[in-house]
Amino acid sequence: MSDVVVVMGVSSVGKTTVAKGLSALMGWEFAEGDAFHPQANIDKMSSGVPLTDEDRWPWLQSLAEWTAQRAAAGEGTGVACSALRRAYRDVLRKGATDTVFVHFAGTAEVIIERMKAREHFMPTSLLESQFATLEPLEPDEHGIVVDIAAPLDDIVADLVDRLGSV
Repeated sequence: MSDVVVVMGVSSVGKTTVAKGLSALMGWEFAEGDAFHPQANIDKMSSGVPLTDEDRWPWLQSLAEWTAQRAAAGEGTGVACSALRRAYRDVLRKGATDTVFVHFAGTAEVIIERMKAREHFMPTSLLESQFATLEPLEPDEHGIVVDIAAPLDDIVADLVDRLGSV
């Protein structure tokens, strides 16, 4: 099993909850990808404006550097990060080449309900742009797809087993 797991997907699928839970169970350090955004990115998203690739590259690079430092020290990490495009995941893989991506997938209806139930800088109006940007994992990418319909605690427990075989 890789010692770097990125829980990915559009906003409000449960990335943070699951990456935190998985990290706690595995004894890994957890990173919230949103915490690596510069304030300008957060301000942009808060005002309902989607990020561009130019906005994302420095953010992704800082996450990759963080995972590289931990991997070099032999520390496992769980990361919550949208990682919506293959090119974004390629940047993250530069931090640790054996990174496993866990794609949290669900319907727009379920995700919108989750978005309405939480406090976050990402407005529901940006969900459509995230789905438009999303490129599912490709067969040659190291990862698994998880349906978010199950309770998140059950998903975490199942992931511990599933990641052992990836």
